[in-house]
Amino acid sequence: MTGRIREEERPVEAQQSYDAAVQTIKQAILQQQLVAARQINAVQLALYYSVGRYISTHSRSKQWGKGAIEYISNQLQAQLPGLRGFSATNIKLMRLFYEAWSGGRADIGEEGSQLLDCEVDIKSSVATDDLTTQSGNQLFLQAGGLTAAEFQSISFTHHCLILNKVKQPEKRVYYVRLSAEERLSVSQLKAAIASDTYSHRGQMPNNFVQTLSDSRSALKAVEMFRDEYLLDFINVEELGARDKEDIDERVLENAIVHNIRDFIMTFGRDFTFMGNQYRIEAHGKEHFIDLLFYNRELSSLVAIELKTGPFKAAYLGQLNMYLQLLDDYVRKPQENQSIGIILCSDAEKTYVEYAVRDYAKPMGVAVYKTRDELPERLRRALPSMEDLRKLL
Repeated sequence: MTGRIREEERPVEAQQSYDAAVQTIKQAILQQQLVAARQINAVQLALYYSVGRYISTHSRSKQWGKGAIEYISNQLQAQLPGLRGFSATNIKLMRLFYEAWSGGRADIGEEGSQLLDCEVDIKSSVATDDLTTQSGNQLFLQAGGLTAAEFQSISFTHHCLILNKVKQPEKRVYYVRLSAEERLSVSQLKAAIASDTYSHRGQMPNNFVQTLSDSRSALKAVEMFRDEYLLDFINVEELGARDKEDIDERVLENAIVHNIRDFIMTFGRDFTFMGNQYRIEAHGKEHFIDLLFYNRELSSLVAIELKTGPFKAAYLGQLNMYLQLLDDYVRKPQENQSIGIILCSDAEKTYVEYAVRDYAKPMGVAVYKTRDELPERLRRALPSMEDLRKLL
């Protein structure tokens, strides 16, 4: 019998081999698409940097009149129908992009700068000036450990948001790296900047250095956790409470679980959610941990206890017990010590540091803020509840 073999007549071994081939080729295609997207983004950034340099050179030197950029934008769109991304506003952003990262202006100095190779070589058809990036297609970046891969992996929109909202060079480097490492969307980056993630990193009072046996893990944990977290997806009014003190802890927990994806992104991508009210039975007693996560970078279980009121020293004793149970009954042999975090509405840093210092288990205390507690200008900067639901 000739013709195509029907699905049900194909030998099982052959079917499995074909399915494996499909998955292998599928992964190769997806990987190549990712590589291509990154290359396109890198070339686009280099183009915008080149155009920005050209515009900056002429407009800042008074060679052009006031309406030059608007005229250039209109002519480009007239001569290249369907052209996107070259409005007058965007061209001005390209100028800002060049001036911020070129090392040639007071905004960001040349000290400690590094070079990035940019494979772009374009020339103007209406002027004799070369639009190629200077020094053989080299893009100057501010140092601070920022790599070419990090810089080129985020979109021009991300860069513009950072340049418009953040003025200090070291903070700009931080938010570029954060966006690259955490693969933040524009909305997530906007929220991170609004909540001033930069200033809160590595500030959480803790005893990690004294209690974590591996010094590298201790330093990672110190840097990873912040002293304040913005739970902007929680709206006190929607929870039916007059203010934060009226929120029941279980109601707060349910709101976090309902928005768990956003909560994880608040902490970082390396966190995996293992459950809420995580049950451990030992010595004839039941214990329930509010929220349990696993962090891949630290190779540690992370227990989070929610408290709607201000910090109390007694909370540490309860958390210490939970960490003991996790290490004895849940942690796997290859994993590091479990870490505990008290997440409460308010905490005095020096008091927490004093209270936590003699505990043998690694613990820290952070505070949270909800959307309702933020100043009006920051609330406007954050995505709406509807935007967050769309992200989910």
